[in-house]
Amino acid sequence: MTDDLRAAVAAGALASDDAHRALLQATVDVARAIFGARAASIFLLDEEADELVFEAVSGEGAAELVGTRLPSSTGVAGWVLVTRQPLVLDDVQSDPRFSRETAEKTGYVPKGLMAVPLLHDERSLGVLQVLDRPQRSRFSLEEMDLLGLFAAQAAVGLELMRTARIARGALEGKGELAVLARVAAALERLEDGRREAGLRLLGELERVLT
Repeated sequence: MTDDLRAAVAAGALASDDAHRALLQATVDVARAIFGARAASIFLLDEEADELVFEAVSGEGAAELVGTRLPSSTGVAGWVLVTRQPLVLDDVQSDPRFSRETAEKTGYVPKGLMAVPLLHDERSLGVLQVLDRPQRSRFSLEEMDLLGLFAAQAAVGLELMRTARIARGALEGKGELAVLARVAAALERLEDGRREAGLRLLGELERVLT
């Protein structure tokens, strides 16, 4: 891959990352406003590190929490991620899944919350949380459906962001896909006959894998 092409692809990946982050931020901003919540946040699962990362935060902790990492099994978010089930808690203190210690580390301890998994093709990409909405006697099906719509939008943003980061990592020689970038670069340097043979080999590999 030529330096110019590598730079162009890297620039595109960075631009995509910024656009997807803006989508996630808009999602938590609107979710917090609609539910009248004190805070809303989106976690992304970093599979390599096995951690949940705050990718977007609105309200309490917005300035400090983005980029903060937690073990993927931590608290309510970890439970929702693993089980792929939504959860509503009107009193988090009475639920054993809530980790007060972790909440205190973030600087904000909620009284109640709603959390839904962010799913893409049956994969758990992360978690959307809405914290301390106005207390109501029941959480209606309509509200759950609405939260599901926010989760679907956030899942699209997370998947696009994850893909852009994988592409950028491959270009920078990081991650498992870096080997593909090196193979592509090696093929580009070959003479025509050997390049065609290499492409045929890759075509056969693709056929076997798919």
